[in-house]
Amino acid sequence: MAAGGGSGMAQGWMWTQHLHGKEGTMRVTCFIRYQIDPFQKEGFLKYAENWGRIIPRCGGNLVGYFLPHEGTSDIAWGLIAFESLAAYEAYRARLRSDAEAQANFAMAEKMRLILREERTFLETVEETFCVRAQSIRRG
Repeated sequence: MAAGGGSGMAQGWMWTQHLHGKEGTMRVTCFIRYQIDPFQKEGFLKYAENWGRIIPRCGGNLVGYFLPHEGTSDIAWGLIAFESLAAYEAYRARLRSDAEAQANFAMAEKMRLILREERTFLETVEETFCVRAQSIRRG
């Protein structure tokens, strides 16, 4: 279940409407690429679920965590959106003082869930962000 209650596609679409709303569009997304131990997938799932509570509380707009499903078995992703790099830096400062965040980092380290982590910051192309599929007419 995602932070803020509810789950599924409807909640995701409502969240994307928020991103395009009066509060301002999220301009920067942090893509975190994890190389994980494929035999620790359940542990990484718990790690990711914990971030579902922590990230929003600390000021990040959690797009989601994504686990390997088919194909490569050791790559996972976390996507977090921010209004700016300055908002990201403020978020990181709050993470450093959040007890649950520190416990989550420590759990991942103790269990050796993450073999490698890379962060890339990408700018949103607003005209393409969260564009819904069009209805497909058959026959």
